[in-house]
Amino acid sequence: MSRKYNFYAGPATLPYAVLEELKEEFLDYHGMGLSLVETSHRSKEYDQVHNEAISLVKELLGVGDDYTVMLLQGGATMQFTMLPMNLLHGGKSCDFTLTGVWAKKAYNDAVKLGKVNVVFDGEADSFTRLPGKNDLTLNADSAYLHVTSNETIGGVQWHEWPEVGDMPMVADMSSDALSRPLPVEKFGVIYAGAQKNLGPAGMALVIMRNDLLASCSDDLTAYMSYKIHGPKNSLYNTPPVFAIWAFGKVMKWLKANGGLEGMARINERKAQHIYGAMDTSNGFYRCPVPTEFRSLMNIVWRLPTEELEKLFIAEALGEGMIGLKGHRSVGGCRASTYNAMPEEGCKALADFMGQFMARHG
Repeated sequence: MSRKYNFYAGPATLPYAVLEELKEEFLDYHGMGLSLVETSHRSKEYDQVHNEAISLVKELLGVGDDYTVMLLQGGATMQFTMLPMNLLHGGKSCDFTLTGVWAKKAYNDAVKLGKVNVVFDGEADSFTRLPGKNDLTLNADSAYLHVTSNETIGGVQWHEWPEVGDMPMVADMSSDALSRPLPVEKFGVIYAGAQKNLGPAGMALVIMRNDLLASCSDDLTAYMSYKIHGPKNSLYNTPPVFAIWAFGKVMKWLKANGGLEGMARINERKAQHIYGAMDTSNGFYRCPVPTEFRSLMNIVWRLPTEELEKLFIAEALGEGMIGLKGHRSVGGCRASTYNAMPEEGCKALADFMGQFMARHG
């Protein structure tokens, strides 16, 4: 098989070594005589996989004992509902930054469940900019500030975190989780759908500070309550076994490849191959995002015409590069360069960009 370079925004490319391990172990897990996805989630075999995955997350991110790590179903979209349900009870409010499509989706769910104050709205700039670290005026009585660390569609990423004082910061990190070192202590809650940087779809990673966990509502149905999942080690019900199994293997792969410091260096190089091709093209490729806000995970650009964009995507497909069409809401082109995208894939794309420009520029 000639493996393609998968630039889709999600579900996204996975480390090839992880796929090989899953293939090798899938039918007969460590001599059990059956697959791990067939055994009980209460078995000692699954218990080891589950706890090792959580332990590796804590090790890679430097998560202390004052936080609880949960592995839940429903992806990040479920968290758009669970967070306000748990944290905005009793008439509480929260602050929100609207930095793109995914921040707006989280906002649209939150406003149905509590009072939400918009402290930044980037729509006037077509969601190409973020506020400065000291630019937000927060509401003193808000329960938390919500940010989206990386906007998959717009290609913007926080590189400096806002100053929030004692207010808990809640971050949707679905598209850049574990791609770089993170000051975990700055956050009250970190959450991420798995299908971009962490593994296959079907799971959300939630890291919650214990004082916030203790403050969650007591009046929720069981699955929607963090107070149920946290103390039960995410085993209140049958967990998404395959997703967690693969997630744990991705965590091992990250550790073996230099951890988050090593991954950050690689991701910066990968992005620079592509941004470099844009910035030396004399405007043939145009990134709408100012340099200081550019994402290292989702790189967006336009060509002089939509016809050239369609031709670019078609010719790239012929060269084994898939998923380069921009989101339907904004058009253009997009390359998602998550952790598992090999550097040679980004080099190949940058080389192709130069060749295409030579033919059509």
